Amino acid sequence: MQRLVLFDMDNTLIDLDGAFGAWAAEFADAHGLGDDGVRWLLDLDIPHRDLMFRWIKYHFDLAPSAEELWAAYRARMPELVECRPEVLAMLARLRAAGWKVGIVANGMADNQLGKLRATGLADAVDGFAVAGVEGIRKPDVAIFEIAAKRCGLPLAGGGWMVGDNHAADIEGGRAAGLRTIWVTREPRGSGADHVVADVLESEALISGD
Repeated sequence: MQRLVLFDMDNTLIDLDGAFGAWAAEFADAHGLGDDGVRWLLDLDIPHRDLMFRWIKYHFDLAPSAEELWAAYRARMPELVECRPEVLAMLARLRAAGWKVGIVANGMADNQLGKLRATGLADAVDGFAVAGVEGIRKPDVAIFEIAAKRCGLPLAGGGWMVGDNHAADIEGGRAAGLRTIWVTREPRGSGADHVVADVLESEALISGD
């Protein structure tokens, strides 16, 4: 197996949930929604953000359009997300050991590219592929192929995929011919080669192969 490892970004390399909590508090304060509004936003479980903001506008009867609210969210989130220094150090160690390291991320181009740049991840990896740029999403094998190529390796040579979303990252990674590491604290079933609670635990599994 060639030395290729691809990582998901949101809630794998960066703490998206923590950033969303900070955004929810800011948003509720700006629109006078109070603590109940914050709790409602945090309990909202709509994975597609465009639909989420339609529901937010409807629920709170807000003046801005759903598109305006969503655009403001995408502009703000890159300023709120963080990548732990330990994660950046792990990526640097993998690259120093000869691994080609890439990122495969779903999501809108402006939001995801902003996060990559703001966190330093864009410079910490050999290549990345963002769904909003490429016009395809995980689990489509084609986006894994793009990321591998940007890292200078063919996807056919194998490698690792590390991520928190079972359908997108684990099933998608397996379909792409990659070994998989699922980052989750609540595994329900698996299908992954390994399960870890924190992305930092993946380094030993990758390096020990």
